[in-house]
Amino acid sequence: MPLNPDQLAEIQDLRSSPKQTVRAVSEGMEKHLYHAIDVLDHGFVRVIDYMGDDAAICQAARVSYGKGTKSVQNDEGLIRYLMRHWHSTPFEMCEIKLHVKLPVFVARQWIRHRTANVNEYSARYSILDREFYIPAPEHVNAQSVVNNQGRGEVLEGEEAARVLEILKADSNRAYDNYEAMISEEGQLGLARELARMNLPSNIYTQWYWKVDLHNLLHFLRLRADPHAQYEIRVYADAICQVVADWVPAAYKAFEDYRLGAVTMSAQMMVALRGLLKGEEVTAESCGMSAREWREFQDMIDA
Repeated sequence: MPLNPDQLAEIQDLRSSPKQTVRAVSEGMEKHLYHAIDVLDHGFVRVIDYMGDDAAICQAARVSYGKGTKSVQNDEGLIRYLMRHWHSTPFEMCEIKLHVKLPVFVARQWIRHRTANVNEYSARYSILDREFYIPAPEHVNAQSVVNNQGRGEVLEGEEAARVLEILKADSNRAYDNYEAMISEEGQLGLARELARMNLPSNIYTQWYWKVDLHNLLHFLRLRADPHAQYEIRVYADAICQVVADWVPAAYKAFEDYRLGAVTMSAQMMVALRGLLKGEEVTAESCGMSAREWREFQDMIDA
């Protein structure tokens, strides 16, 4: 179960006691507050708090008080201009605090984004639950033959069953030993901060993650990309749902100028201009490597 009974009771209590405020609120975000979006087999993402909305981005860009006399249409145009020209500071005026439950190996990828405030559940003080990420059969893949950090074909039949059984057995065996080291009858037991080192990286952890919108969108641009690892991409997809309701104008601009856009090198632009003129273009004539040429072809063939 992604949320335990205590967390469910806390959420119910918070949602049953709404607070009045004079600060700006996002109606789209209000419906997400405290609700958990299930991710993977035991994980979730839920909004704990937020600050700002689309108007806050424009307010910061204009350095004005309140909404001023600008129309919503003008605000959307300004936000698109800011996104299109890679202005960052106005987007930093919005912040979000998330509660995330995720496998440790996903957390190790996630924490590489060092532009957030993080407080993680401590296995030095508490005992971790027996919850492990076990991929669904359709996400058990072989190693890619063209990408050293990617996946290839889906494993099937006996091979898939063999791998899944190993994952389950090893996870439970490690947790059995974790419990035994901590609380073996008649012995003092090993300190929790040492016993945890025997646990596998597919065990679940939790953290609070607070980040401004600019850095959040950078995270989403990388982790919601189709090339990102599936297990972190599904978390990014869940967060995208929240951001789209929180700051709809900013998210639409983000979709158009980041998620749905591509970045071309100078050599790629030479190749593209040549193709548009009907010229014969090759990787060698444009000074591109074989891999860059493949990436260029993927861009124009998509």
